[in-house]
Amino acid sequence: MRQAGTTLCFDTAGRGLTDISSDVADWLSGTGMTDGLLTLLCRHTSASLLIQENAARAVRHDLMAWFDRIAPEGDHYRHDDEGPDDMPAHLRATLTGVNLQIPVARGRMRLGTWQGIYLAEHRRRPHRREVAVHMIGQ
Repeated sequence: MRQAGTTLCFDTAGRGLTDISSDVADWLSGTGMTDGLLTLLCRHTSASLLIQENAARAVRHDLMAWFDRIAPEGDHYRHDDEGPDDMPAHLRATLTGVNLQIPVARGRMRLGTWQGIYLAEHRRRPHRREVAVHMIGQ
């Protein structure tokens, strides 16, 4: 059994979903491991990770619109240290989660045909986000 890990960095453009699938796949390929379990952890509390549809752009648009409805900005939150989008960003990250585990077989992530890995930026302004990646296997 072997292990490999690193931290991948991504610059977001502000609120939205960034497809990080190819960056993760490139790193995985460089490990030389073909079978095991890949774990990803978003190292932030106002951004998150999701596995979602990677073909229809409308899905990403609809997800972001749903986030706006379920966790709207407003003055009804106590926590607004970094602005009105601060607490809604934490709520959205709580709903979607900050970690993923993906099985790996024959050197490839076992994602479905229409699945991609997304970094969800829940803040309005651009950020530099870190995703810790760890692979255990052979």
